[in-house]
Amino acid sequence: MKILSCYLNSIASKCIFLAAIALFIRAIFLATFSSSFGASSEENDAVFIHNRSLSLSNESPIRNDKFLEVPQIVWGLNNQKIAFARSCLTARFLNRTLLMPSLSASLFYKEIDLLEPISFDKVFKFDSFNSICNGFVQLGKYSDLMNRTEVFEMPKGSGRRWTKERDLDQLEQHKKDPIDEHQVIRIVGKNPFLWHDHWPVKDYAKVFECLVLVDEIMAEADKVVSRIKEIGAEESFKLESGKNSLNPNTFPYIAVHMRVEKDWMIHCKNLERKLNITQICGSKKEIMERGGNIVGLEKQSPTVVYLAVADKLLEDSSILSGWKENLIPFEKKKLGVDGVYKKYPYLIQSAIDYEVCLRADVFVGNSFSTFSSLLVLDRTQKMLRLGFTSFCEAKDVTWPSYAYNVLGESKGPKKWMTNMSDSSLRAVSYGSKDISC
Repeated sequence: MKILSCYLNSIASKCIFLAAIALFIRAIFLATFSSSFGASSEENDAVFIHNRSLSLSNESPIRNDKFLEVPQIVWGLNNQKIAFARSCLTARFLNRTLLMPSLSASLFYKEIDLLEPISFDKVFKFDSFNSICNGFVQLGKYSDLMNRTEVFEMPKGSGRRWTKERDLDQLEQHKKDPIDEHQVIRIVGKNPFLWHDHWPVKDYAKVFECLVLVDEIMAEADKVVSRIKEIGAEESFKLESGKNSLNPNTFPYIAVHMRVEKDWMIHCKNLERKLNITQICGSKKEIMERGGNIVGLEKQSPTVVYLAVADKLLEDSSILSGWKENLIPFEKKKLGVDGVYKKYPYLIQSAIDYEVCLRADVFVGNSFSTFSSLLVLDRTQKMLRLGFTSFCEAKDVTWPSYAYNVLGESKGPKKWMTNMSDSSLRAVSYGSKDISC
């Protein structure tokens, strides 16, 4: 019996000893696990959730050793911005870096030999673009190429037979080897503005947010805006017999993208016939009448109206007459800032005007114009950041926009917001009378 008792005690001692070792090893393992992945289960959960969302939002980081090259981008400023964004999103789809494209400084787009190329970084900040758009799209320079001979040419289809589905299928094929092995895929053929649209508005908006004008252009826009506000202060001083402060920052202004130039009138008349609608052009009289009937505008007196118009293409010199008494219209020459614009080619002039209109307290444009449409998209983004979910029902909002070619309340222009959930940019690219509100 005594022998059996000793035997059991020996077994018990061994079990206790082995259990202690197991607990010791487990403690070391947990400490190591904790230091690697977090000190608590709550923190471990947070790390897991963060990594999961990161992998979903950026499943394939943009490669910086594979590139997409596109043809020179042409037409007006905002057509070029759309073409550039479409190029960026195409490069993103192919998981490639877009080689910094050449823009066009001149307005001529039919006479290819008259196109004046201008580098992207002469208009927009290269480093700022890559910083803001980091992880979404990426720009590269030709100096980044290791082998300039390793190029695969990809012809963009055209014509009615080249459908959106065929275009997407072509892109899918170019994501695979052996084509994907090439360092550079060069797209030849059509202007990117005319490529099929596969991307939602929110993706375009992300690219547009990364476009920051270079300091020189921003400084010129500052001069124009300062002059507009100075005029507002002077006019108010005259009206109130010197009672008001002359601080120009306290005076709002309206910007009107007045599309009455000869090239626009030819285009819009053809478009009206083609689409069998009359809500496109907008006559000078219609713009003035509707612009003067914006609800709430009568409370602000006087108000400076900046007329954004392409002077070289303007044949009607009477755009300053016919406005309501409380609206004081100015264009570049009357403001005394025409010298600011004359120093630059058409593209830079348009960029300055865009910034001036973007900063306006109220913007009025044409819903069939890409210039107006991208401005409203920009202003819609600003409204959303401030917490405004809709301009359609609200009365007092910041960054309001209107379309003068569509009749709104009180015989004024229609309220205008961009539909940020739209599945394509078609309404913005080619215009529409359906403007959310």
